[in-house]
Amino acid sequence: MLQDDYPLSVLNYQFHSQLFVMPDTASYLKGLFSLDGEVSVLIGGAGELGGALAAGLGQAGAHVIIADMNEDACKIRLEKLKPLGIKASYCTVNITDRTSIKSLLAESLKITGRVDSLVNCAGINAGTPFLEVDPAAWDKIFAVNLKGMMESCQVFIESMLNNPEGGAILNIGSVNSDRPLSRVFAYAASKAGVVNLTQNIAQEFAEKKIRANSICPGFFPAEQNRQILDAKRVENIMNGTPMRRYGTPDELVGAALLLLAKKAGSYITGSSLYVDGGFTCSWF
Repeated sequence: MLQDDYPLSVLNYQFHSQLFVMPDTASYLKGLFSLDGEVSVLIGGAGELGGALAAGLGQAGAHVIIADMNEDACKIRLEKLKPLGIKASYCTVNITDRTSIKSLLAESLKITGRVDSLVNCAGINAGTPFLEVDPAAWDKIFAVNLKGMMESCQVFIESMLNNPEGGAILNIGSVNSDRPLSRVFAYAASKAGVVNLTQNIAQEFAEKKIRANSICPGFFPAEQNRQILDAKRVENIMNGTPMRRYGTPDELVGAALLLLAKKAGSYITGSSLYVDGGFTCSWF
């Protein structure tokens, strides 16, 4: 067939296709989700979920600072991050001690000169029937999961207010934040407080260029909840999760990048993003 015999639509396609420039997908996505040149402090970063978030934020370009109570755990996490070629440091911190949190901020600024984001992923849990809940254990869970988070937000936001670019807070809530689960009363109540606290921080500092959001994970087996995952509980969890499986720590990274990235998350504040395999939409 001669060129003159081709339909006009085909000739137009050939002509226009020569002018079409393929988009630079990699550059576009990097610009949208990049954390290049930023510093992110992860309280609870030596744990499984915190460590996965540290690896994700680090590979997106951030200098991550692992903050946890146990220095050996921090060093182990740092060794796991080394093969990824990311910038990482560590500091010990006791989230129930405001002086320790202030020292974490001071050390972070000493190491990097700035802090762009704070990720609060420290947390503890205990599984007991309601009538057996120990008030001292209740207070301890709240001290770590909520009060400590509140104080770390206070300390770091005060520093972020001096940054012309503002900053971002990411607090880890839970599917327990808005629905009951058996035997985790103190944990559930503290995580409900996390979501409410995050919303109030978002409202208070929105005009100061400081965004605050939370991720509410579904069931991700970790140190704090393995003790309560008996056979019956596992069966109930699987029946209530449409995906019929646990989450893996790396499946939190995409949500974290969305909420922390200055471009991708620029208009997101006060939100709670559920990463739960469909648990919160399940009825049967």
